[in-house]
Amino acid sequence: MLTRVEKAQQKWGGSHTVIDNWLNERQELIVLYCKIAGFAPYDKKDHALPEPEQIQSFCQLLMDYLSAGHFEVYDDIAKACEKKGLESQKLANSIYPRISGTTDVALDFNDKYAEVNKEDLLEGFDNDLSVIGESLELRFELEDELIDNLFSNHTD
Repeated sequence: MLTRVEKAQQKWGGSHTVIDNWLNERQELIVLYCKIAGFAPYDKKDHALPEPEQIQSFCQLLMDYLSAGHFEVYDDIAKACEKKGLESQKLANSIYPRISGTTDVALDFNDKYAEVNKEDLLEGFDNDLSVIGESLELRFELEDELIDNLFSNHTD
């Protein structure tokens, strides 16, 4: 996931402030995901669950990222696609419903874990974390396809 965002930043970075900010937020989200998942270099030494504060921070950043996408970036891309042609508009219209499916997964994760505390047993957390990770990977792929479409077909 982190390699994908680095490639996206290299490819589209500096071209649009909203997209730059969004990709930076995506990178923060991925780093925090790796921390709570215990991926290298953030390996969990005792296989313990992450601290509730880390999970809460992840949920907050996840909601911020989703909001930025839906209320800032996607609207700009949709408007550009409408102006530039039917093929671009068709692509955007085919991708948005798939992105919405990943939003549902993220909202479910947030509903379940945004207000965890130390006493919670967090049964199923590892499985839910895996599901959100896969969903985010798909989402990032679809978002990159939208951004690539925008810059391939709409830049002057």
